[in-house]
Amino acid sequence: MQQPRIKFLQQPTSEAWVEQALANLDTVLLDHSHCERKAAGVALNMMCRYPSDAKLVGELTAIAKEELDHFQQVNQILERRGVPLAPLAPPPYGGKLKSLVRRDEPQRQLDLLLVAGLIEARSHERLGLLAAHLEDRELAAFYRSLMASEARHYGAYWGLATANFDRETVEARLRELAAAESEILSTLHPQPRIHS
Repeated sequence: MQQPRIKFLQQPTSEAWVEQALANLDTVLLDHSHCERKAAGVALNMMCRYPSDAKLVGELTAIAKEELDHFQQVNQILERRGVPLAPLAPPPYGGKLKSLVRRDEPQRQLDLLLVAGLIEARSHERLGLLAAHLEDRELAAFYRSLMASEARHYGAYWGLATANFDRETVEARLRELAAAESEILSTLHPQPRIHS
């Protein structure tokens, strides 16, 4: 399974994840709905935490709007497939990444931006894998259409990090967080999720 290299990610997604996702597509779609809602929440929370950073507020406002639009689109697909909205236990991915965020500023802001960027980069990669492997052409096209947005989002988080911190500091911390992110995903979570 050949995949394009995603700048932020140290290790590509395993073939086992693709097989798990395709075999449990309705669950993965439901989790995708939750992911879009959470991504909008991340952008909104960061805007609330740093309200005096006009560039950050502007960029994250656009991201939050787009994530909520995607949330609505995924929910419409779920409705067409007869899959009711329901809670899902989250995989350990997000919680483990969040635990790596340092508490003191300005390191906290840097880590929040880079963790959000890593999650968006992994989403970009995995939505692309779904688009490439789905037999349902309409759903594959939908996932292809989201890839550009995910790439823009991780690019925006990277841009905000490098605007607020020197590049050497950003790149060093990104290497640390990306290594941890790959380690978290090195064992496939038994419950199928976008980030399992």
